[in-house]
Amino acid sequence: MSLAVIATTFALIFLAELPDKTAIASLVLATRYPGRYVFLGAAGGFTCQVALAVAAGSLLALLPHRILEAVVAGLFLLGAGLMLWHSRGGVEQEEEPEVKPVSSPRRAILVSFTVITVAEFGDLTQIVTANLAAKYDWLSVSVGALAALWAVAALAVLGGQALLRWVPLTLVVRAAAMIMLVLAGVSLYSAIRG
Repeated sequence: MSLAVIATTFALIFLAELPDKTAIASLVLATRYPGRYVFLGAAGGFTCQVALAVAAGSLLALLPHRILEAVVAGLFLLGAGLMLWHSRGGVEQEEEPEVKPVSSPRRAILVSFTVITVAEFGDLTQIVTANLAAKYDWLSVSVGALAALWAVAALAVLGGQALLRWVPLTLVVRAAAMIMLVLAGVSLYSAIRG
């Protein structure tokens, strides 16, 4: 396991997930249900999504090296472009999902798991995780991505809006996009260098 890959993955996924709909969904769910159950459900959903992303990344790794580097560079550029485009007028907050109160902890965990799992399918952080898993050690990427996603879920459950009082959401999104641009450049350089 590589601590550098874990740290890089953590930083990238953490910054990309903060303004995401799943972080907002966790925050909203925590206003309706006990936080510990929301976190357990969210953590389970994120774990499933990281497993899917790492499996997809492992399939990408079967491509020849130059093609893989070019595909990864293109996906990072696409991700950075989407983040910058999304932040150009300020990041819009998504509407709160309508969730009815539940009476059992198991039901609260299941609702949280379902909302997070469905919301995360095809999400930018899932694509980034797959890209990183194609290029680096899958276990290090998995640990970094899970730690970042769980940290965002914990922050959201504990009152993530307080963070946004001090750090503008647009700044967070743009910082993540810049990191993705750097990673795209590294991948593109590696593809050209062969």
